[in-house]
Amino acid sequence: MAKNDLRKEQALAYHAKGRPGKIEVIPTKKAKTQRDLALAYSPGVAEPCLEIAKNIEHVYKYTAKGNLVAVISNGTAVLGLGDIGPEAGKPVMEGKGVLFKIFADIDVFDIEVNEKDPEKFVEIVKALEPTFGGINLEDIKAPECFYIEKELRRQMNIPVMHDDQHGTAIISAAALINALEIQKKKIDRVKFVVNGAGAAAMACVLLYQELGAKPANFLMFDRLGVLSRSRADIDEMKYAFANATRELSLAEAMKGADVFIGLSAGNTVTAEMVKSMARNPIVFAMANPDPEISWEAATGARKDLIMATGRSDYPNQVNNVLGFPYIFRGALDVRARVINTEMKLAAVKALAQLAKMPVPEMVNLAYNQEKMVFGSDYIIPKPLDPRLLTAVAPAVARAAMDSGVAQRRIEDWEQYSRELDKRLGVDNQVLRAMGTKARSAPKRIVFAEGENLKILKAAQIVLDEGIGFPQLIGDKKEIETIAAENSIDISGMVIFDPRSEEMIEKRQEYGALFFKKRARKGYTKEEAHKLMKERNHFGCMMVEQGDADCMLAGLTKKYDEAIRPALQIIGTEPGVNRVAGMYLVMTKKGPLFLADTTVNFNPTVEELAEIVLLTAKEVKAFNLTPRIAMLSYSNFGSSKSPEATLVSRARALVKEKMPDLIVDGELQANIALNNGLLQEIYPFSDLVGQQVNTLIFPNLASGNIAYNILLEIGSTDAVGPIVMGLKKPVHLLQLGSTVSNIVNMAMIAVIDAQSKTRPTVENDRKTKRLLKRKTD
Repeated sequence: MAKNDLRKEQALAYHAKGRPGKIEVIPTKKAKTQRDLALAYSPGVAEPCLEIAKNIEHVYKYTAKGNLVAVISNGTAVLGLGDIGPEAGKPVMEGKGVLFKIFADIDVFDIEVNEKDPEKFVEIVKALEPTFGGINLEDIKAPECFYIEKELRRQMNIPVMHDDQHGTAIISAAALINALEIQKKKIDRVKFVVNGAGAAAMACVLLYQELGAKPANFLMFDRLGVLSRSRADIDEMKYAFANATRELSLAEAMKGADVFIGLSAGNTVTAEMVKSMARNPIVFAMANPDPEISWEAATGARKDLIMATGRSDYPNQVNNVLGFPYIFRGALDVRARVINTEMKLAAVKALAQLAKMPVPEMVNLAYNQEKMVFGSDYIIPKPLDPRLLTAVAPAVARAAMDSGVAQRRIEDWEQYSRELDKRLGVDNQVLRAMGTKARSAPKRIVFAEGENLKILKAAQIVLDEGIGFPQLIGDKKEIETIAAENSIDISGMVIFDPRSEEMIEKRQEYGALFFKKRARKGYTKEEAHKLMKERNHFGCMMVEQGDADCMLAGLTKKYDEAIRPALQIIGTEPGVNRVAGMYLVMTKKGPLFLADTTVNFNPTVEELAEIVLLTAKEVKAFNLTPRIAMLSYSNFGSSKSPEATLVSRARALVKEKMPDLIVDGELQANIALNNGLLQEIYPFSDLVGQQVNTLIFPNLASGNIAYNILLEIGSTDAVGPIVMGLKKPVHLLQLGSTVSNIVNMAMIAVIDAQSKTRPTVENDRKTKRLLKRKTD
C-alpha cells in the first residue's frame, strides 16, 4: 500500500464511528500525539470530508451525528409554569439532556430558540438537520406544537418527537393496557372521561384509539368545559372526541365512567366523583406536582380502584423517562426516518410486558420494596429498572424496520442487547438505587468531625436530600461560626459537644458502660470516663446505646485510630472474628468491589477466607451477585510459594463453606479482569463467562496500593472504605475525602443502619421533630 493510501486509511479509521450493519459502542478517541492531531484535524480530517461529500450517508460513519439528539424549545409551555421564555426553560432542556445520557447513552445539545412564530420555528429547526440524528421537541405550547411537529416530520429525514405529547401518551397507554387487564375490562367498551384537551391529552386519546378505544366513548373537558360539536372552537383533531350532547359538569360526566384521565390541574376531582364511577374504575391523575385527586383521597374512596399519578412518591408513576431515552435509542440505532405510530405502539407493548416480568432485586432495593409484582400497585415499570433499555429500544428498532422507516438493519438481536448493556454498564444503577434506598427510611447519622467544612457541606446535602438526619460532634460555637461563614444551614442538625457541661451526665453514663466493657482489658475507671470526651468514642457509644443509628468518622484521623473505638465499643457481628474493609469503585463496566484494602495486614488462610465471605455478604446487600477473583502474582499453582498457596487454600475453604459462591483463585489481576484471556488459558475456571465484580487481595499492602493507583490514574468514582463485620453501622472516611465521597458514605451508613438497627427514627422524639421540620 502506498504511503498516502495508508495515511488515508488511518485517517478514515480514526474518524469512523461505526460500521454498516453493526451497532457499536463508540469509544472516546484519544488525541495525545502529533500523529493523533494530524489524523483528527488537518490534514487527516480532509479524508472523511471527501468520503461524506461522495456519499452523504457516510456522515453517520465518520461523525457523531448518529448518536446526537437536539432538545429544542421556545419556552412557551415550560413544565406547569407557562410561557416563561427560552432562557427560563433552559434548565429543563439541560436536565432532559442529562436523562438522555444516563438512561440511554445519547449525546444531546439543548437549543433554546427565541421564536414563537411556528412557521419560522420550523424553518430554524429544519436547517439544523445536518447536525443531528434526531429532534426532541420540548415545552412548546398548543396548538402550535401540533403544527410544528407535523411539519418537521414531513420535511425532515430524521426522527422528530414532541415528548410532551407522545411521551405521556406512550407511558400512560402501557399503564392503561395493564390496568384494564387487571380490572377485566376491554378497551373498546370502556367509557373515558378526560380532563384536559391540550397537547398531551390529545396525543393520549389518539394513541388509545390506536389500541382499540372508540372515540364515541370519550367525554373530554378543556378550560371552557366539556367538548361538544356545537362549540365553534373545536378543531378537526378534537372533533371525533367532542361527544357531549349537552352541557355537563366534570362530576356529572364521571358518573358510571370506567376510566378517568387527568392532564389538567391539581385538585379538580373529589372523592365523591371517584365513588360515582363504574365498578373497578381506573384513575390516572397525572397533573404535576399536585394530581387532580390525591392518592390517599382516591384510594380511600374506592378499594377496587387502580390509581396512577405523575408523582414518584406513590405507586404507578407515569414518567416520560420510561419512554423517550429508549425510543430515541432504538430509532437512532436503525437510523429511522421518523418515529411513527408502529414504533410508539411497540414501546407501549414492551413497557406493558416488562411490568409483568419478575422485578430485579436492585429495583426492589431502590424503592424499598420487599417484592414488587404485577398488580394494582405495579402496572408499569419503575424508572430505575435497568432492563428498560434492552426491553424498549430493540422493540422500537424492530418496529421501525418492520414498518419500512429504518435505513439500517440489525441482524443479530442478542448481540444488539449485549451492546446496549455495555453502553451504560447496567450494574452502575447501583449508586442511584443506593440513594433511593437511603431516602426511603432516613436515619440519624453521627458525623464525628463536626467542625470540618467538608463534613458540614456533606451534612447539609444529606439533610436536604432526605438521606438522613445529621448529628454533629464538636464545639458548638466553632461549628456555628464555620457554618455561618460558608452559608451552610445547620438549623435542622443536632450538635453534641462531649466536652461541654451539658454532656456531663451523658459522659458519666457512657463512661460507666465503657468501663464495664473494657475493665479487664487495660482500662481504669478514670481512663474510661476521660475517653468519653474524645469524639470517636462518644460517637460510637451513641450508636451502641441507640442514641444514633450510624456514624461516620476518620476524615482527620489515621485509619487504625479511627476504627479502634468501634472495635472496643461495638464489636463484631456474631460469628465474625475480624472486621475487614472494602471499597466500591464505579467503572464503565459496572461496579467493582475491592477487599481487604484497609484492615488486615497479612491474613492467614482462615482470615482470608472470612474476608471473602464477609465481602460476598456485603456485595449481596447491594443486590448484586458476587463474582469473586482472589488475586495473587501467580495463576492456579504456577508458583508454589507460601503466598500463592495461601490464596489457593483460602479459596478451597470458602468453597467448603459456600459451595455455590462464584469464586476462583489464585489469579493475576489481568487474567481475572480479561475473561477472553481467562477462557483461552484457563477454560476450567469458575469465572469463565462471568464478569468479575469483586477482587480479593492477599494482603493489605497490595489492596491499598492497587486501590489508590486505580483511583488516581483511573479517574473513577469510589465509595469507601466500607467497614464489614461490625455489629452496628460505623463507617470510616478516607483522609482527604471529597464532599461527594462523604455523601456516598452517608448513604452506605444509612442503608447499613436500615438493616441492623431497630426502627428508632419513628420512635425518637428529636427525630420526629426533624421529620416535621423537614416536611414543613
